[in-house]
Amino acid sequence: MDISIYPLPADKMKQKISDESQLGFGKHFTDRMLVVEWKPEAGWHNGRIEPYAPFSLDPSCMVLHYSQEIFEGLKAYKWADGRVALFRPEMNARRFNQSADRICMPELPEEIFLKGIEQLVSLEKDWVPSAPGTSLYIRPAMIAVEAGLGVKPSSHYYFFVILSPVGAYYSGGFKPTGIMVEDKYVRAVPGGTGEAKTGGNYASSIKAALEAKQKGYDQVLWLDGCHKRYVEEVGSMNMFFVYGSKIVTAELNGSILSGITRDTVCTIAPTLGCDVEERQIDIEELMADIRSGKVTEAFGSGTAAVITPVGKLCYRNEVVEFGNGEVGEVTQKLYDTLTGIQTGKIRDEFGWIRFVS
Repeated sequence: MDISIYPLPADKMKQKISDESQLGFGKHFTDRMLVVEWKPEAGWHNGRIEPYAPFSLDPSCMVLHYSQEIFEGLKAYKWADGRVALFRPEMNARRFNQSADRICMPELPEEIFLKGIEQLVSLEKDWVPSAPGTSLYIRPAMIAVEAGLGVKPSSHYYFFVILSPVGAYYSGGFKPTGIMVEDKYVRAVPGGTGEAKTGGNYASSIKAALEAKQKGYDQVLWLDGCHKRYVEEVGSMNMFFVYGSKIVTAELNGSILSGITRDTVCTIAPTLGCDVEERQIDIEELMADIRSGKVTEAFGSGTAAVITPVGKLCYRNEVVEFGNGEVGEVTQKLYDTLTGIQTGKIRDEFGWIRFVS
């Protein structure tokens, strides 16, 4: 499918942020966006890159009433030689369609996903920041835009992509964060939508996250929805616990998001001398292992935050700490290796980099 490129009038051009240390996360957006539409009789059609602007949606639009919506998140990095690199975008395209299937939305051909993003990023290359720790965050999404009430799959969808130059996800940068284990609310259960990247999963996590912040914690660690016993994930990250030279993470069970950074960590870790074990993690056993010193580090992984060291964990008012508030050796190695591959400082031995022409 050809993608039309609409002109960008001078009055629609935005002023770029000159001080990249002030970017924050998701606060600024580039000049253009990609939009493609779907209808049963036409399939995917009317692909265009147009000036960034609000959508005009009917108040009865199905996404507003029944939350038929999915999204993804990936990044583009500016290398020292000026090239712009995407990191494992094929994984995002694949997961996007897995989410679409669960929410009864039409599959988007991977070629449209990948080529559309490449074309958009190519046009917006000047927006890709170059300061250490910065990148261009890419947000693809699909929403149901059919006007009408009644719970059923929509007959009209928008797939769109917007871009945002970003700094660190956490304002404190690469420093240990505090995590509170949530044992009252639940986010997802097997058979639900936990493994789909859909907005409803995040909406259901906001209340617990706010309560955690009021207590001085950055994020919530969810337990399984059936027993409230087994560790699952943090709202924006998969979790890992370091037992010496072994890294343990929760197994994918249908209620945990299959993180692309999670998969990357599981692939890189053995090359750094660490075994990876995916299994159920009992919260009581985990707390005992932290107390006894068997668990030496903890960290989260996700596209937005990349690798986030955890400095303390709170469960039922008991607080345990890792590494005296310092970033652990394994966490640091994984962060340096992953970000090194993404930014071209370390050779990509896995074929994960895709350059934007």
